[in-house]
Amino acid sequence: MLLFSAHEARAADLSIITSYPPSFYEPFQRAFEAHNPDIRVTVVQRNTGSASRFILEKPEVAADIFWASATDAFELLKRKGALRAIQPRQTGAPERILGYPVNDPEGFYLGFALSGYGLVYNAAYLAQYDLPVPQNWQDLLMPVYAGHIGITSPSRSGTTHLIVEALLQTYGWERGWALLSELGGNLSTVTARSFGVASGVAQRRFGIGVTIDFLAKAPDVSGAENVFVLTPDPVYVPANIAILSRARNAEAAERFVDFLFSQEGQDILLRPAIGRIPVRAALNAGLLPAENTGGLLAANGFNARLSAERYGIVNLIFDDYIVRRRAMLARLWARLRALEGEAAGDAGRRSTLASVRRLLGTPPRSSDDVERLAEGLKGEWPRGIARTTEQQAFARDIRGAVERNLARAESLLVGISTAAGRR
Repeated sequence: MLLFSAHEARAADLSIITSYPPSFYEPFQRAFEAHNPDIRVTVVQRNTGSASRFILEKPEVAADIFWASATDAFELLKRKGALRAIQPRQTGAPERILGYPVNDPEGFYLGFALSGYGLVYNAAYLAQYDLPVPQNWQDLLMPVYAGHIGITSPSRSGTTHLIVEALLQTYGWERGWALLSELGGNLSTVTARSFGVASGVAQRRFGIGVTIDFLAKAPDVSGAENVFVLTPDPVYVPANIAILSRARNAEAAERFVDFLFSQEGQDILLRPAIGRIPVRAALNAGLLPAENTGGLLAANGFNARLSAERYGIVNLIFDDYIVRRRAMLARLWARLRALEGEAAGDAGRRSTLASVRRLLGTPPRSSDDVERLAEGLKGEWPRGIARTTEQQAFARDIRGAVERNLARAESLLVGISTAAGRR
């Protein structure tokens, strides 16, 4: 029998920290270990935010690889010096897919799979309520969809955070939040988890959801009357892998990355239970749109560093502005739209209603304010960790600004409605 010393046994271990569930990572683990019997893979499974904190706050724990989807988490770890440089594998993938980099341009993490953001809808639900099929992001703002849309909060979902950030980067901070506010007025619910969107559509709790392809096509909802569609300006983002700077078994980590990008590893992504698009060009033919499609990020690309830097404040504003005020936004946007339809010939009322629209769409902090904020206020605010006195005060300021804007908007709407009733 071949014996190993304690040191040699430890050297043969490969520790992976991932946000993926066992149904995703186990097929890769089994296949890799079959080809590498000298390496024993251990997996620590945590959600993305918890995994990032685990890596940063537990440096004494053995960990070699970080494997997840959300680019923001990799950017955070890179900025903290937690990742080591890694060489891209030869896959035939372009540098960018519709404006989004496949690999970290600075060379610290690699995209191994691609997913498209779009809309999922239930055909039977739309027929029941006589609703048209949504075609693009702007369609979701149409009054006809009020009360029929579901989304997840970006503070609970890295995938949702990326689409929120993509809208903010494409349209600009102020206009982006105006669009998100109007979308908030059409929401039926904000689900607790990413998979709750497609599940809610399948159960007909609401008819339309903002989601990502692999969640919309998951086996537990794919048998329903759900249909997933990419918008004409789609967003494709990579799922990523990186080797940690503290890796004790970098050689085994490199071998795992090699396997992930190999023909066999990339083939696993195509299994229905996983449902990701390989980056390997020979396997993704026909699965990606042409580069001249004109994606949401095609013109200006995606700034992952900016997204990571303001991760916390985007989530904070979304939760206070969209999630917690969802019912109020629904009421105010419905009233505004009704009055706008009645004010066609009244310049004074139209001017007041324009002010209401601006108030409903104004974020509690301007882009200039956000740019000047200290990192501790605009970076990630981890769940479960007590906020500092400064963070608590800042959160109150955000909440107060949202409340003042919405209260002023409601006051103007009441004034217009009262005046109209006297006529």
